[in-house]
Amino acid sequence: MAGHRHHEPHGEDLLAAAQATLERSGEQWTAMRASVFAALSGFDKPASAYDIAESVSRAEGRRIAANSIYRILDLFVAANLALRVESANAYVANAHPGCRHDCIFLVCDGCGSTTHFDDDSLTGGLRSAAGAAGFVVERPVVEVRGRCAACAAAGQAQSG
Repeated sequence: MAGHRHHEPHGEDLLAAAQATLERSGEQWTAMRASVFAALSGFDKPASAYDIAESVSRAEGRRIAANSIYRILDLFVAANLALRVESANAYVANAHPGCRHDCIFLVCDGCGSTTHFDDDSLTGGLRSAAGAAGFVVERPVVEVRGRCAACAAAGQAQSG
């Protein structure tokens, strides 16, 4: 399934897809969970629990503790609504929550942007190699560090 395409909902459609996915997993879609998902999906870069807590606190007009956000984010990761960028201890909303794939991230060391993509042949090879070594894979996360196209072009422009 490498390179297959997803319908990636946005805005209210993404919130509805996230709600449906969470409810299918047997969990409730509460007002706080909706607020956290809306805040998370509004960031253009991976967001920490503290970033999300600040955003939700502003929207709610009351202080929301980061530990409450962490609990919700843990639930979102388990339900495939959010993906965790391990090296940054930050999260991104899953743009296609109804579809499960292993995480592959391209992380820009220049601007911090993170792109998630799916390549089942790549992660399948990792799972096979791990299995051959007697390792039971639970949740592979691949992060490739480097520079996005914009930062790479800016770097060449500065050095040229």
